[in-house]
Amino acid sequence: MRAELEFHGAAQTVTGSMHLLHLNGQSFAMDCGLFQGHRQEARDRNTSFPMPPEKLSGVLLSHAHIDHSGNIPGLVRHGFSGPVYATPATCDLCDVMLADSAHIQEEDARFWNEKRASRRSDYILPLYTVKDARASAKYFHAVAYDQVARFSEHATATFLEAGHILGSAMVLVELRRPDPVRLLYTGDFGRFHMPILRDPAEPLPPVDYLITESTYADRRHAEADDMQQRLVEIIDQTRSVGGKVIIPSFSVGRTQNLVYYLARAIAAGQLEKLPIYVDSPLSVNATEIFQKHPECYDEEARKFYKQEGDIFGDHVATYITRVEDSKALNHSDRPCVVIASAGMCEAGRILHHLKNNIENESNTVVIVGFMAQHTLGRRIVERREELKIFGRMYKLLCRVEVLNGFSAHADSADFARAFAPLAPKLRGAFCVHGEGTQPAAMRDILLKLGCPNVHIPAPGERYPLD
Repeated sequence: MRAELEFHGAAQTVTGSMHLLHLNGQSFAMDCGLFQGHRQEARDRNTSFPMPPEKLSGVLLSHAHIDHSGNIPGLVRHGFSGPVYATPATCDLCDVMLADSAHIQEEDARFWNEKRASRRSDYILPLYTVKDARASAKYFHAVAYDQVARFSEHATATFLEAGHILGSAMVLVELRRPDPVRLLYTGDFGRFHMPILRDPAEPLPPVDYLITESTYADRRHAEADDMQQRLVEIIDQTRSVGGKVIIPSFSVGRTQNLVYYLARAIAAGQLEKLPIYVDSPLSVNATEIFQKHPECYDEEARKFYKQEGDIFGDHVATYITRVEDSKALNHSDRPCVVIASAGMCEAGRILHHLKNNIENESNTVVIVGFMAQHTLGRRIVERREELKIFGRMYKLLCRVEVLNGFSAHADSADFARAFAPLAPKLRGAFCVHGEGTQPAAMRDILLKLGCPNVHIPAPGERYPLD
């Protein structure tokens, strides 16, 4: 049986994950994410698939983050009709996240056509619609953690806990042939000892080939508890001068973690209670799904739930869905915390909060996650003097704090811990989902651990699985 890997999205970048596994004339995608970046480049990449969607046999989905799942409706729109295998929590999250993403696509196209296009030939269509997102839901097949699923006559897949977000999984692929071959795709690999979710599975099973993300392979994170204390300090300092704390956050995972941290800090008397707003309809829906899947919680989260009766701080945070209530936040001068999507500041309600608050020196923007190149979030991290929001330039006068310790991605120590038993026995490893020095740092970790062959694939490169 001939087996081959082909790398595309998230090869030497950190967004738009999609890799292909070719098996005896069939092709399966490992993830199918949206690329985020410059408008035209993102549009070009997101409308170009490495093969005709109707010829794709299926998708093995690691988790629900849009940079890994967000182009599945695009596949369906262009003819895909195969199964999408994912954990139950991932299926539930994608049900709301893909519809939300479609709504953003529709609104983005409408805004461009009404406000920016100078003639009809400049009009754009949404990448996909809410109807496409709803149509894609019927192709999802839920597979429980550690359950073996036969996705091909020649191969099976097993989803292992990745500890990144709710439902996130590493995908263990076993090729059934006289000389069996095992491949592990990490998706986004999580951290050990982080709140709410279980740790990544360990020990990992022995495999022949490894495809690993490398987002933070070149650094160490601060401890999560230290980040909680630092966040409390920033809130207190900003409140003392009458300012607001604005936090761009991914609706799934990061937002729930932040609310959990703040709820714990208030319960412990470390933070005086103040208005905390979660301004994102998607976050509301995602939080409800978190509440449906306690099987994914770690022991500490279950204990806090028993003590407080509310793991996500409904008694602490106000969840906002209505546009009118979101706008009202910008007319209030009261010190508060506003957590709003989207995480990289490329769309969503966070843009309105930024444009209304970054020119006030009393306010603070707290960055709590990785910001890809060419995004507004990255320009905030770089503290550019001026930022373009909705076509207008705004001065960045507020305080900016970057707390990467909140990241749900593994750092160099997490990778070394997880891969030490695997590395010496690997035939080969592939470093993806990283930019700049990150893939090379991941390669160095694996080489030091004893892996004999480590590759940093470029988009379109193919490697046989011997």
